[in-house]
Amino acid sequence: MRDHDGQVQVEHRCFALAPTQDAIHRIFGNPEAGKAEIMTHWAAAEAQPGGEAINVELMRSRTFPYPYSMPGLLACKVAEIQRGQAAHWDMFDRLQQAHAVEALNIADPEVLHTCAADLGLDLGHWEKDLNSNQTRNSVELDLAEAQAVGVNSVPTLSFDGRRSLPGAVPEIMLRQIIDDILAGRDPARR
Repeated sequence: MRDHDGQVQVEHRCFALAPTQDAIHRIFGNPEAGKAEIMTHWAAAEAQPGGEAINVELMRSRTFPYPYSMPGLLACKVAEIQRGQAAHWDMFDRLQQAHAVEALNIADPEVLHTCAADLGLDLGHWEKDLNSNQTRNSVELDLAEAQAVGVNSVPTLSFDGRRSLPGAVPEIMLRQIIDDILAGRDPARR
């Protein structure tokens, strides 16, 4: 954060509620019910004041199965491997745009390739990196870490490896938590 003079490092990690193809079916009973339920969440987010740009109706009209997360997680990790944390954030943002606004199937390798090209990633190494054991292992480690600290919602912020804050929260609250941690105070006592 700007006003903490390098005392705060923000790292993006991979986590997903539905990382595998069968996860939506397992969670909701079938892919169609999963997509319908997820669209109600999208509509609620879109309706909030200052809500995100989400194209609910376009996604509802798409005929492909609702995308599962692993391909996007791998794409974010490839970006990170190629160009660091900033590229992970950039790929995450680009995939969110492709998914929520453009209503594209972010489980489709061609969509991922296009997003990588949009960010200027090394496409000569893209396929190799996307399908490498190193990339998959790195994503699996992030998923295991999230499970170990009890992450079960998106977004969740983890502070200093001990404190977690699920859900979208106002910036002022984040600043207070960081100020407390840096000052050696317990943010939970606020």
